[in-house]
Amino acid sequence: MQTITQNFQIIPLNYYLYFCTALFCIGVIGVLIKRNALVILMSVELMINSINLMLAAFSAYNNDPAGQIFVFFIMVVAAAEVAIGLAIIVVIFRTTDSLDIDVLNKLKW
Repeated sequence: MQTITQNFQIIPLNYYLYFCTALFCIGVIGVLIKRNALVILMSVELMINSINLMLAAFSAYNNDPAGQIFVFFIMVVAAAEVAIGLAIIVVIFRTTDSLDIDVLNKLKW
């Protein structure tokens, strides 16, 4: 039976690079085009997850567990970012009755 690292190395590293690049580009397009705060938050999470996958792929190909440990800490920070982001979105929705980011100009002094 093969180890997880050997199973991970069956797929060429270029495929991981292409896949993560596509995911990151989809996230960037979502941030730049969409005007809904929830969709923007999900797009940022998609970009963070694509970076995590690439870091895990490079770590597995180099047989270095330090990258995978770093991925774990990035996931913890991303979870905190989601919790705070959703709390801010709920407060904005209660204040403006909209999730459109163009409406946020009303919150200025």
